[in-house]
Amino acid sequence: MSAEPFNLNNDLAYQSWRRAKLEGYPLNTEKLFCNISDEALSVNDIACLQNLIGLYNMAFYRMPEGRLPEKAFVLALGQGLGLQRLDGNLCSDEDNITALQVKDMGRANTYIPYTDRPLSWHTDGYYNTPDKQIRAISMHCVRAAATGGENLLMDHELAYIQLRDENPAYIQALMHPQAMTIPPNIENGREIRPAQSGPVFSLMADNGRLHMRYSARSRNIEWRDDELTREAVACLNTLLCENNPYVIAYRLQPGEGIICNNVLHNRSRFIDADKGAGRLLYRARYYDRVANT
Repeated sequence: MSAEPFNLNNDLAYQSWRRAKLEGYPLNTEKLFCNISDEALSVNDIACLQNLIGLYNMAFYRMPEGRLPEKAFVLALGQGLGLQRLDGNLCSDEDNITALQVKDMGRANTYIPYTDRPLSWHTDGYYNTPDKQIRAISMHCVRAAATGGENLLMDHELAYIQLRDENPAYIQALMHPQAMTIPPNIENGREIRPAQSGPVFSLMADNGRLHMRYSARSRNIEWRDDELTREAVACLNTLLCENNPYVIAYRLQPGEGIICNNVLHNRSRFIDADKGAGRLLYRARYYDRVANT
């Protein structure tokens, strides 16, 4: 795919891409599912996932009933889709796969993903350096919460369309290299990550596809002090908060998962019935985009 649909001076290419992109929407969530035949992924399993991700930048999968594979499946799934470069983060395990669950002690419990609190709209790794941007993520549900823990998801390419249709200048503002700055991460008086500035929307150098880094957090985000940027951010927040027909809602069940090209997503508050067997998801984050999508 060429970068021309994202060229603000090429409306013809944009309109053609836009029409093709919107053909499958609005979308019934069940149409995003692939039924995985076995833990040993088949060619058909991979093709099903690649086809859906190629259309919607995301796909859900469902294992055979009673199958709850370990992390080895998460790794095999990524490798089958051409995802090789795992992102390690402060709270990931030694294999760079993160066990997302409530943690009452240690470093992790200071970060919202490891609590039962809601997560606002974001893409993963928005605080990463430009050479380590998260292009794809997978999340596999081992145990669901007693209540809550639903995800809302939106293909970032649809957010781009809605913003560009509203005002193309919003896209220009959000592609500025200083559009969004994440302040440094400081623990116990020591800087463990410096401030990180960058655009919200950018194009990948190797394939011209659209990438998005974003967080709706009102704290710890510094937006460029520019009226157009403020208008663009306000418009994006409104799009995500309204009854948007392009937003997908789903609560993962044990044996189900999602793999995507780092689309916009959030998570509702949840309640665990038993802290010893509460909500548990395995998350893998990659510097690669899903192959052939």
